[in-house]
Amino acid sequence: MRWFGPHLKIGIGVLLVLGMALVAVSADWLAPHDPYAQNLMMRLRPPVWADRGTWAHPLGTDNFGRDLLSRLIHGSRLSIAVGLLAMLVALSIGTLLGLLAGYLGGRVEQVVMRFADAYQAIPEILLAIVIVAVFGGGITVLILVLGFAGWETYTRVVFNLTRSLRERPYVEAAVASGAGGRYVMARHILPQMAPVLTVIATLQVAQLILQETALSFLGLGLPPPTATWGNILAEGRDRLLVAPWIANLAGGAIILLVLGVNLLGNGLRETLDPNRAGRG
Repeated sequence: MRWFGPHLKIGIGVLLVLGMALVAVSADWLAPHDPYAQNLMMRLRPPVWADRGTWAHPLGTDNFGRDLLSRLIHGSRLSIAVGLLAMLVALSIGTLLGLLAGYLGGRVEQVVMRFADAYQAIPEILLAIVIVAVFGGGITVLILVLGFAGWETYTRVVFNLTRSLRERPYVEAAVASGAGGRYVMARHILPQMAPVLTVIATLQVAQLILQETALSFLGLGLPPPTATWGNILAEGRDRLLVAPWIANLAGGAIILLVLGVNLLGNGLRETLDPNRAGRG
């Protein structure tokens, strides 16, 4: 608690995110039932705290009698994995383009940054919907689509930081000593951006998880009966009046994870902000 005092947001965010991550990693051991096993005799059973609830299915069942707790546990694995992998794709593409544009300048800068300007006019979720509708909603396609949709933010940040860092004395000294551009970017420029990129990547994971959920909710994500939070939410939408716990529990899981990631990202941003540190 003494450490969490000045870093309360980071502490709460770490607890929520780490808890969700442990649940996702341990899904095979924690889930009490097969998330895809159907039992029509137990369909639409409410959670244990409601009438007709049973401890055999603590969070109830869906329209096919599948255990909701097991589906939520396994769904956390896919939702978190898609968000993290898509973030790595966006981080890799955006950082590479921003480094090249900022360090090389000239035509490379004009091509990359004008493409980023044009791309900014297209809503990310709309682009993802169009591509997924054309190529399908497999997990590989979904990760690549979401990753490509989020590269532009990294490119702009890295471009501006690179233009500033390449004028630093230690970078000029490395260039004067004969170091190549690849070495300078990898050893002298990119490490200086790590704190900023960490904050952006952390916050983007939450955004990508919401986008994956939105695509699954619209029927353009991973195909049913795949256990993802978006698919469970979509199933609950059709039975909101007769089985509201399906959508409510899936929505609650999404809110907790996104809240944890946002708290962690905002806490890191406040902690790593040199201006704020100087004021403190």
